[in-house]
Amino acid sequence: MTDTPDLHEKMSLATSPEIWAEGGPVEDWTTDYDIRDKDYVENPVPIWAEMREQCPVAHTDRLGGSWNPTRFDDVREMAKMTDVLSSRQVLVMPPPPGSAEMSRYEQMIAAAPITADPPIHTWTRRMLLPAFAPKAVLQYERYTEELAHSLIDEFIESGRCDGAEQYAQQIPPRVIAHMIGVDPGMADQFVIWVNGVLGAGLNDPELRLKTREELLGFIGAEVAKRMEDPREDLLTELLFMELDHPDAKITPEVVVGITNLLIIAGIDTTWSSIGSSLWHLATHPADRERLAAEPEILPIAVEEFLRFYAPVTMARVAEHDVEFNEDVHIERGDKILMNFPAACHDPEHFEDPDTFIIDRARNRHVAFGSGIHRCAGSNLARLEMTTALRVWMERIPEFWLRDGEQMEWAGGQVRGPRVMPFEFAAGTKR
Repeated sequence: MTDTPDLHEKMSLATSPEIWAEGGPVEDWTTDYDIRDKDYVENPVPIWAEMREQCPVAHTDRLGGSWNPTRFDDVREMAKMTDVLSSRQVLVMPPPPGSAEMSRYEQMIAAAPITADPPIHTWTRRMLLPAFAPKAVLQYERYTEELAHSLIDEFIESGRCDGAEQYAQQIPPRVIAHMIGVDPGMADQFVIWVNGVLGAGLNDPELRLKTREELLGFIGAEVAKRMEDPREDLLTELLFMELDHPDAKITPEVVVGITNLLIIAGIDTTWSSIGSSLWHLATHPADRERLAAEPEILPIAVEEFLRFYAPVTMARVAEHDVEFNEDVHIERGDKILMNFPAACHDPEHFEDPDTFIIDRARNRHVAFGSGIHRCAGSNLARLEMTTALRVWMERIPEFWLRDGEQMEWAGGQVRGPRVMPFEFAAGTKR
């Protein structure tokens, strides 16, 4: 299918500087929501409840306009509609003004498979699955465990740390760097790049463009090195992979896109989940004490952390006009926010959904998404979360937020803590 002029016009309007205007405070969340709003970022749960009750597929004209489904069944149904809701533009914020227009193919391989529709999605996802199978990710457990201990060793004697910057944000970048075969010392630079795309960069178009160019330049150089000098790493494996799929066209550009996904999506989502889990334990002593006394419930607790603090909201673009649930008219070119976090708080599917239950028995959440785009890296994310929390609780079973110091949340595409001033009884290095 080719784009028609009306869709081009809508897309060009979405990149105009005017749509970034703040637009004033939100007065009605069901008709004028703003995902940048401080209340939405810091505590969206009551806002989702209001939307779900009064207008379960809410709409706003802000940021070029979007739809925001909040019911579990609606989100899952939209996730299945891959023939009419495209994934080629998954960012919840509009493209930066002045950004270069990409072809449909370039959009789809920009961070494939998450930015791709079938058939490109099918074979690019297949490229990733072997490396992220349950048994395959076990090889990174020891590395993650040693990394967690070494990070804690750096601050445990002081009795204080920033749980986000010094711990949660340090683990996924190093694991991903280790996987793709680059210096783990790149972790700090990865954090800067991730923040420039999904953090501060979401609200700063110029920063997002600059960051994207730097990141893709780095990945392109690494891919070129593997073309000349293959190594024992995931980058090389992807480049020289052979797939039994009629549409597969593995090129350096495709591998750059997949690696872009691994660095951006594979890092921010997991560090946000680790950080939210630690924040919860720091502010809910009963849950912290229970987990310390019963470490065997950690795998169940991880699922509840994932559900309650589900970090990721994705976007889709309507390829055709869509009549949804008889009373929602989505026009071609409209953006739809795949609000998986809100779906995880739907009382129709979760008993007492806005209460964190550390040993929740029935927990079929959609924190990793739903449908064909369900997170391919979920096994690695669970391993990193479980290992990071286990090691922390073994070393620092009692900790809390420092009085008088503010923590900071990031929101929009990925919600999670970015500053967490912790205090605890000083310990010793291992």
